[in-house]
Amino acid sequence: MTAANTGRLPGAVAAEWTKAWTVRSTWWSLAAAAVLMGAACVQFAIFTVSANDNNDPSDDKGVIAIGTIAFSALDMVQFVLIGLAMLLITSEYSTGAIRGTLQWMPRGGEMLAAKTLVAAVIGGLAGIVLAAAGSLAALPLLGRWGELDPLTWLGDILAVGLYSALISVFALGVGALLRSAVGTLIVIFLVVMVLPASLQSNDITAPAADFMPAIAGAAFVRGASEAYPPAFGLLILTAWATLAVAAGYLTLHRRDA
Repeated sequence: MTAANTGRLPGAVAAEWTKAWTVRSTWWSLAAAAVLMGAACVQFAIFTVSANDNNDPSDDKGVIAIGTIAFSALDMVQFVLIGLAMLLITSEYSTGAIRGTLQWMPRGGEMLAAKTLVAAVIGGLAGIVLAAAGSLAALPLLGRWGELDPLTWLGDILAVGLYSALISVFALGVGALLRSAVGTLIVIFLVVMVLPASLQSNDITAPAADFMPAIAGAAFVRGASEAYPPAFGLLILTAWATLAVAAGYLTLHRRDA
């Protein structure tokens, strides 16, 4: 009996969840993200202490909330989570397994919704766990220059998790649109890294950079934008993720597997 015949999205989500955890790429990606987060948090902690203890006052970072260490590491770790999310769908197109998936779930929208939910949950939980572990690992290294306020730390960790969930959904949507791992990576790298930097290099186009997903995400997670409040950054990032999935759905609806 197909998921379409049962009419239950939970069955489709359960199937996609099981598939995600039965492939080695998921485990390898999470392991790589953990190593990268740990190494980056340790590096940023050492840099913070060194900057505060040297003889140049202009380098001083002062006492920092430990959650901000995870913010800095997220710039690198996010690309591992992006790769994990896009593989949930691009790997099926590359192997032809998507045909079997669509036979079991003939309604493409149901299949894409299930994959989107799985990508969001895995990305979000991974972001929370990695940020929590990385920032706590950095705390002993920070010493007197690190501050652990439980409520502030919890808010920082949850913000990382929400960002990770949304950027994972964005990656899945682009993957559904392009159906190619290489093409998806190139487009996401351009949109997340290259295009914002290019826009910011010119005074005329600089305001447009504030509406790119990574810049909006930084405004939400770090409060790093003077253009709008963090909540608006979250709204922009959510819009990017939603549009990517919608574009993926239209492609799926119009083209054969």
